[in-house]
Amino acid sequence: MIEYKARSVARHWIENIVKQGDTVVDATMGNGHDTLMLAHLVGKEGTVFAFDVQNGALEATHKRLAQEEISNVRLILCGHERMDSFVHVPVSCVVFNLGWLPSGDKNITTMAATTIEALNKALVLLKKGGIISICIYPGHPEGKREKEEILKWASALSDKEFAVMHTYFANQGNDPPENVIVGKL
Repeated sequence: MIEYKARSVARHWIENIVKQGDTVVDATMGNGHDTLMLAHLVGKEGTVFAFDVQNGALEATHKRLAQEEISNVRLILCGHERMDSFVHVPVSCVVFNLGWLPSGDKNITTMAATTIEALNKALVLLKKGGIISICIYPGHPEGKREKEEILKWASALSDKEFAVMHTYFANQGNDPPENVIVGKL
């Protein structure tokens, strides 16, 4: 059965792009759900770089990975805007799940300025045929700013180099999550 949620839309794209042996980035590890999914997709021969600014995110993700004996993930305590300091090879996918850490301090959110900086770095790391998956949560003030800046950023990308798709649920209220998928041609 199809699950009609923004994360499910993103997962569909990710699962169709990421292959065994790939290198990928989880730009916002949170509680590790996307990190774990990516680790399974790339397999033991692949590598996942996962970033977050909160110790709680690293601890939760480490625990989740340890339960499944996953060892192909590098957990990095720093902002996603510094991903190019750690990742030095082309990647097939960069995942952004913006907002705040579920069950964490809602005053600590991703910020439009650092997200745009990270997205620009992700474009450079992305190999041909790869994608950047961005799940935007516009239901709070910084989320609205992020959405505006991301859509402006995505609209300015060259259509000769990138394909950009923006999906949202048109009949849901309360600012539901939205997806932007950027594919490198």
